[in-house]
Amino acid sequence: MKTSDFYYDLPEELIAQTPLERRDASRLMVLDRQTGEVTHRHFYDIVEYLNPGDCLVMNDSRVLPARLLGHRPTGGAVEVLLLRDLGEKCWECLCKPGRKMQPGNEVIFGDGALTATVREVREDGNRVVEFHYEGIFLEILERLGKMPLPPYIKAELQDQERYQTVYSREVGSAAAPTAGLHFTQELLEKIRAKGVDTAFVTLHVGLGTFRPVKAEEVTDHHMHSELCMMNQETADLLNETRARGGRIICVGTTSCRTLESLVNPDGSFCAGSKWTDIFIYPGYTFRAMDGLITNFHLPESTLVMLVSAFAGREHVLAAYQQAVEQRYRFFSFGDAMCIL
Repeated sequence: MKTSDFYYDLPEELIAQTPLERRDASRLMVLDRQTGEVTHRHFYDIVEYLNPGDCLVMNDSRVLPARLLGHRPTGGAVEVLLLRDLGEKCWECLCKPGRKMQPGNEVIFGDGALTATVREVREDGNRVVEFHYEGIFLEILERLGKMPLPPYIKAELQDQERYQTVYSREVGSAAAPTAGLHFTQELLEKIRAKGVDTAFVTLHVGLGTFRPVKAEEVTDHHMHSELCMMNQETADLLNETRARGGRIICVGTTSCRTLESLVNPDGSFCAGSKWTDIFIYPGYTFRAMDGLITNFHLPESTLVMLVSAFAGREHVLAAYQQAVEQRYRFFSFGDAMCIL
């Protein structure tokens, strides 16, 4: 199976640069994964496609304002992007320009309340950076940090909360689980009022989600690892949904990857956590998920491969072609797709 099998032609002007004024006003493409039939709606219509007894599963990870702009003591500008907390005030980071960020080099952020020292350069080019500060690091980040928007978004984000879901609570992602950006609290209340359960899992999204697939053969690509978690309340609710014949519908590929990583061989669920590098592409047998709400994804990406595994490559690429022709908005701040 070739990576090029998952290519589609996307005009650059269809990449959404800013969020809509109303989260749930986005367009919604509904794809029947059995027939390939496509219906065009708005996201607030999602209630019509959920049934009493279904369970909607959402990723409650919250994005760190992980992009820090600083300068070296000599005055040169530096950008540091937090990737993973290593403990003892050390983080694995992406740094630009890398050649100016060697072991022992120092960086100053803002008014100097936060400084950092490069401790190590790893094989992949990432840096281990030790931060120096007084007080609570997350509070300092809220003041000094910026949202780490994907590289295809060039516009400055005016309201940082628009890159957070309304149900985000567990801080730790380097990028938003963007399918959930379409939901409002009012829409979630309508969904629950219909008899649909809502459950939460946590997967802290890493920047590897934007890493392109460079391998010619799909199976030669190696996925990055991400931490995912499921508590007992969610595990019980999912087992109850299965027992009564309801559908488990994931909001976003991160929720899907969490459930498919933590499901038991018999299809049941237990509370737990793990680092997952699960790679889902056509040929994969889904054990946890019955439906998916997701955004439109980059050509030749692992996310297009996951969606194709669920709905069929031909159906997905045909739907994406329709989305291009109908001028849908793509990616993080774009429109949504519901696959049932």
